Amino acid sequence: MSEAITIARPYAQAAFEEAQILSDLKGWAEVLTSLAEAVCYPEVRAVVASQQVAKPQLESLMVDLLGSQANVQQRNFVRILVKNQRLLVLPEIAAIFENLRAEAEKTVNVVVDSAFELSAVQQEKIVKSLKARMGREIKLVCKINKELLGGIVIRAGDKVIDGSARTRLGEMAKAFA
Repeated sequence: MSEAITIARPYAQAAFEEAQILSDLKGWAEVLTSLAEAVCYPEVRAVVASQQVAKPQLESLMVDLLGSQANVQQRNFVRILVKNQRLLVLPEIAAIFENLRAEAEKTVNVVVDSAFELSAVQQEKIVKSLKARMGREIKLVCKINKELLGGIVIRAGDKVIDGSARTRLGEMAKAFA
């Protein structure tokens, strides 16, 4: 995994710099995410990894996956990935690009796992609190995870705030053991 990140970093940086020049961070993020999702499909992954598929065919396939939404620079980026056999690290490239984009836009992607659906008021309270704490705009994604039993787990980058009932019960069990 760390090797894939090391390989992906210069490609993500190059894509990010090009996106900044074109003032199109969102467009590049969409293209990279789309391609990253595509190479996660076993069928596409098998074609990409196959030595039987010629590079021009693979390049054509990947450019076709982009559709008409892609600009010349994005198509060239795909060609470079094909030429250097780096298509399989597209998920890491997309993730690094998103981190660079969030840093540039002064935003943080936050995922909140909750045992139950959070109300709009609860979500707004979380956003307001995290915005004050982190000094950035917050992009909140809420997910339901019944295994938590109660409470919430907040993930913002490499920070985790675990206020779940499951964790608290585990801590109590250790204390009594």
